Amino acid sequence: MWDKLVHGFPGSVFEEEHRGECVPEYSEPRGVDIRVENLNKSFGDLHVLKDICLDIKAGETFSIIGPSGTGKSVLLKHIVKLVKPDSGRIFIDGHDIFAEKPKDAAREYRYSMVFQTSALFNSLTVGENVGLWLREKRICNEGRIRRVIREKLRLVGLEGKEDMMTSELSGGMKKRVAIARSLAMNPDLILYDEPTAELDPVTSDELARVVMNLKEDISLTSVIVSHDLNFAFHLSDRVAMIHDGRIIEVGTPAELKASENPNVKKFIYTTTKGITGS
Repeated sequence: MWDKLVHGFPGSVFEEEHRGECVPEYSEPRGVDIRVENLNKSFGDLHVLKDICLDIKAGETFSIIGPSGTGKSVLLKHIVKLVKPDSGRIFIDGHDIFAEKPKDAAREYRYSMVFQTSALFNSLTVGENVGLWLREKRICNEGRIRRVIREKLRLVGLEGKEDMMTSELSGGMKKRVAIARSLAMNPDLILYDEPTAELDPVTSDELARVVMNLKEDISLTSVIVSHDLNFAFHLSDRVAMIHDGRIIEVGTPAELKASENPNVKKFIYTTTKGITGS
């Protein structure tokens, strides 16, 4: 699955030696806009996504919330092309991602995904996990790869942890290593699937600070699927709520909190979520 989520480089560039520090395609992230049009997906008799329409702006941090089983993660998997829709289209920077790419098209966007489980390799050190893709695809020379690893770990607050084994890390540290590994790709789009799953409130706050700092340091588009409303509302420029496979509300965190939609109000102000109506 990891190979399917490292995207945006033509295969031929990995089949030759490179004179520079990195291949030319390894450019700085630029952020991309996303447009979802009438997306439908069923699994057997279960209609999971129902005419989903959504616009996400380049450089935006956008969260998708909603009850379990409403299709949030399925929508995320469509955006990274792990799942194909039954009908509807998704455009990234105006390009239909499920259509054949024109030969004269500009470079494709790069994306990466941070999984609930972090998906790290326990047999590798922290640095080896972060630099894995760069080394496997021969994106940069070894000196540059080591500098990238140090820089991305610094961005997530793990400076100097390159030589630790992942088995020595706490759950929160593993999530930050997974983010650093994604950042090593210089992605234009990064997707987080339940990033605070299995984390305690203090560790969730630490992770929120990491993601918030990335918004200030790096130009990229971030899409977050989360049950943690405090996390989503704190970080997001805008939020969409899915209910019964449909988008029922899109707006700023303040706008969702003020929504009169009964399904939105019921979900947001459930006492277990820690958000009150005051």
